[in-house]
Amino acid sequence: MKLRNLLLTLCFALGITQVVRAQASTDETVKEWERAKAYTKEYLEAMPESGYALQPTPEMRSFAEQMLHLTDADYGFGSAATGEKLPAGVGELEKTTTDKSKANITKLVLASYDFVIAGIKKMTPAQMNEQVKLFGRFDMSRGMALAKAFEHQTHHRGQTTVYIRLAGAKPPQEKLF
Repeated sequence: MKLRNLLLTLCFALGITQVVRAQASTDETVKEWERAKAYTKEYLEAMPESGYALQPTPEMRSFAEQMLHLTDADYGFGSAATGEKLPAGVGELEKTTTDKSKANITKLVLASYDFVIAGIKKMTPAQMNEQVKLFGRFDMSRGMALAKAFEHQTHHRGQTTVYIRLAGAKPPQEKLF
């Protein structure tokens, strides 16, 4: 009887630990996306207005287009991962946005981070482990889809470091933590 009670107590404690750890994982994911949003905002602010049209080579996106590409992906990955419906008019921002001013690009980019963060905040720990088919092709957990989204935005933000330097400005200090 004592052994049974001990085993039940241990199972209960391990279960509670897993729930707390899963919730911490969701909270940590939100915290990381909030950090990435603040870091991206620093990049948007560091680039002078005239640099938003900067295109290092004819084959490359302009700074504004890089940021709009990041934005489209935040919405696409974020919607697939969180199950949140995409707002009307997003998904083709890189191709359809005509106002590529610093103010408008900043507004659009930060809104995409807000969309992802709000979606993550609504998720339960169990939902982070649910399987989805990302872009109709890739099977993964919702949490992994968010990790892929995070990797993508980090990649494109990092590319814009060169753009900022080419514009004669200084990119922000790394914001790893």
